[in-house]
Amino acid sequence: MSRAAAGRVDTHWLLKPTASLAPLDENRARLELAEIAAAAREEGLPRLAEFLAGNGAAQDFLAAVFDLSPFLRDTARRRPRILDGLFDMTVEARLKAIGTEIDQVHLTEAISESGLMMELRQWKAEAHLLIALADLAGEAETKLTVRRLSDLAEACTRAAVDFLLRDAHGQGKLKLPDLDNPSRQSGWILLGMGKLGAHELNFSSDIDLVVFFDPEASAILDPLDATELFSRLTRRLVRILQDRTENGYVFRTDLRLRPDPGSTPLAIPVEAALRYYEARGQNWERAAMIKARPVAGDQAAGGAFLKELQPYIWRKYMDYAAIADVHSIKRQIHAHKGHGQIAVKGHNVKLGRGGIREIEFFVQTQQLIAGGRFPELRGRETVPMLGQLAARGWITAEARDALARQYWFLRRVEHAVQMVADEQTHTLPEDDEGLERIARMLGFADADAFSQAFRASLQQVERHYAALFETAPELSTGIGNLVFTGDVDDPDTLQTLHGLGFQRPSDICRVIRGWHFGRYRVTQSAEARERLTELTPALLRSFGQTRRADEALIRFDEFLAGLPAGIQLFSLLQSNPALLKLLATIMGAAPRLAAIITRRPHVFDGLLDPALLTELPDRAYLSGRLSAFLEGDRAYEDVLDRLRIFASEQKFLIGVRLLAGSIDPARAGHAFSDLADLTIEAALRAVTTEFAARHGKIAGGMVSLLGMGKLGSRELTAGSDVDLILLYDHEADADESDGDKPLAPSHYYTRMTQRLISAVSAPTAEGVLYELDLRLRPSGNKGPVATHIDAFKKYQREQAWTWEHMALSRARAIAGDASLCSEVEAEVAAVLGQPRDAAKVRSEAAEMRAMIEAEKPPRDLWDIKLIPGGLIDLEFIAQVAVITGQVEAGPRSTGTAEILSRLAPRFANTAVRQDLVDAYALYLALTQMTRLCLTGAFERDDVPPGLSDLLLAVTDLPDFGVLEAHLKETSRKVRTDFDLLLRAGRP
Repeated sequence: MSRAAAGRVDTHWLLKPTASLAPLDENRARLELAEIAAAAREEGLPRLAEFLAGNGAAQDFLAAVFDLSPFLRDTARRRPRILDGLFDMTVEARLKAIGTEIDQVHLTEAISESGLMMELRQWKAEAHLLIALADLAGEAETKLTVRRLSDLAEACTRAAVDFLLRDAHGQGKLKLPDLDNPSRQSGWILLGMGKLGAHELNFSSDIDLVVFFDPEASAILDPLDATELFSRLTRRLVRILQDRTENGYVFRTDLRLRPDPGSTPLAIPVEAALRYYEARGQNWERAAMIKARPVAGDQAAGGAFLKELQPYIWRKYMDYAAIADVHSIKRQIHAHKGHGQIAVKGHNVKLGRGGIREIEFFVQTQQLIAGGRFPELRGRETVPMLGQLAARGWITAEARDALARQYWFLRRVEHAVQMVADEQTHTLPEDDEGLERIARMLGFADADAFSQAFRASLQQVERHYAALFETAPELSTGIGNLVFTGDVDDPDTLQTLHGLGFQRPSDICRVIRGWHFGRYRVTQSAEARERLTELTPALLRSFGQTRRADEALIRFDEFLAGLPAGIQLFSLLQSNPALLKLLATIMGAAPRLAAIITRRPHVFDGLLDPALLTELPDRAYLSGRLSAFLEGDRAYEDVLDRLRIFASEQKFLIGVRLLAGSIDPARAGHAFSDLADLTIEAALRAVTTEFAARHGKIAGGMVSLLGMGKLGSRELTAGSDVDLILLYDHEADADESDGDKPLAPSHYYTRMTQRLISAVSAPTAEGVLYELDLRLRPSGNKGPVATHIDAFKKYQREQAWTWEHMALSRARAIAGDASLCSEVEAEVAAVLGQPRDAAKVRSEAAEMRAMIEAEKPPRDLWDIKLIPGGLIDLEFIAQVAVITGQVEAGPRSTGTAEILSRLAPRFANTAVRQDLVDAYALYLALTQMTRLCLTGAFERDDVPPGLSDLLLAVTDLPDFGVLEAHLKETSRKVRTDFDLLLRAGRP
């Protein structure tokens, strides 16, 4: 046949190789292609025989493939019709057609189990060959190849399941609602695990299935018989898929990932499975469930089961003892690691150094740590999750790109290794010819070129993996001797400690020996002591850098004394040096934060988020986090506990951002206030729902919470309590609620408010949400805790004192029914806008300030709220300006800083206004930072180590003496301005 004729035929073959492969032996390759051409002729496929006998890129490609892969060659020789089909359809089209045929096979009435087994094996063999050819030809990227393999496995499993369900229906064992869609409402759940679940199957993968059933499904006739029935069906499923016949096998099937496989049936009721995972589930099972996906059977039931499992897989906050397993797995993975060159021959592409498992393992570990907090990290597929980790800042874009590139390269290598003989192996050949074969299948010129690229890939993965994971400090880190055994101080250790910055090395030795002797609960286990020993050098170095090393370490010792367990914390600090540094700062400078982490070690989890310092904790951010934290149906007490946990954690994290300088004090005030708004609003919702369940509702009943004080002005600090007024309204003729235990409206809302106070303020195991203060309500402590809107309006317009209207200038509706909140806001604005005798207001405000000064004199210069010219002076100026109409036009503001910046020129000239704004910024900075770090008063002569540095950083001043002088001068100026604005004889 002429070259031209061959060329003509070539153009009709629809697989166009873009990769150029070279056979091991050119002559042998041509002979092998000729044998397949002969088989085609025997099968009556003349166009294929003619095509294979010709010359061209496609023939060269096929000759190379069939020389390099005995498995693909034998499949093509046995079934040349598969190749012939590529004259009529592309690989993609044919794979779709095969998928459709597989999906419809269960509808064939006459098909038997053996008939199904034969059909599935033939379709699988055809699809397998087509997928391999498309992959080797470069027509399909590896990403598409793994998806095609996964889709094929899923379709075959689905077909077998549907056949078995129809068969059980025919025998009267089940009553299926829809024979055309047997799986629907069948209750049989088949989850694909591992690479099948993630759509990442490799060429010769077995498939991991876990099988459950829902005994309450409508198809199940006898729930007591269901375990036996579905276990029997599962056994038949495995036989259909994996038994080897003259047609080969479909997929090897592994059921060992089910709960306690040694003692449980093949199919497990969902309730038993959920109980198992909650009570006894191992961490490897949590990790495995990340990739779980319903692949066959009752998809809706499978989805519902996985939804139920979400809290087990995705912990809201990570218990680091729970990833101790991860650390031990990591140690095992690293145990075999050597130095120097990696041997290419015999290297395990999956489990060896720099292999696929390292990439997958890193991704899954980060998912376990952070997936509960960030739903976007809950995906099943490795490379997209690398993208999400980079998007959240957990890894760099460079690491993402490098690991993704190497992941797909290593998956290609894995496929080539398996395509040679359809064996489930991940190990490169040990012999020269075998390695050359793999190199050529992957398009390399020879084994040397491949080895070089392969080694570089492994090293790149290993390097990133090391950067991500291997940060555990060693016992000897070049800082000198550290020996804490026995009961006598080691002289060299004392010297080392002194060199690190400790003033009392002998006392420090005694403290550390106490750890080693297991005197605290936290160090009673050998494993905990071992981890702490490994961590000690890094701890000492970090505390040494706080400038008051002894105090920081003693505080850390108090922290340890209060901890119930320590393995989680030590694991965490060991793998996060930056976190250790932050911990040292907290111990050195911030006793309040130190107390929080002592009581609630889980708040540390939030510090792991690399985006922590770049993400602004604005209202939308906090609202999204809160919704994720509260998702699902929860009991009343559970909701309140979760609110307490969330609030304590977020207060801590807002504080850490302020500590680290990533947000300024004003933004911190807004964030603390937004957090209070959102959590109190959620508490109000929970309380009203719970209260209504018992007492019903009042006709037309509505509630509005008015935030007062620092909450109203959005200036809360870490230690602020919360001022609230609860207002309500209802239909005029409503005389009682409509529940089982009806209450009159005033009684109803009083009781509900008391319930809210208890929900927000009562101390529980999870702490207190906020300390509440309701004294700013009409008539103060003498009045009812809940106030009808009409009574509030009447009181404010007819009876309220000047100071109450000043307080009202900071009022802001923070939660409740939108229509009542709007009405309240409008009423507040109207009351504040009433005409007043400005001179009288100024005079009363000045008198009030003098009275406060007499009754509560400041302790010292650092009592910033009470000093003459301090915070109260500024707040009074702002409030008087609001209620006497001395603020420039614009939207109503409750924030002191904004009001001061908008004082009317006729009230305060530009210079005075600027002085007041600057003074407020200084006071706010100092107040936010001291309240964040201290639980008590600021003691000038006992400033905690590091706090003075933080105060200088937040005020941008060089020295503590300079700061004190600046504070003194500022307060003097403010007092002068206060006298000018409120005490001078003014119009």
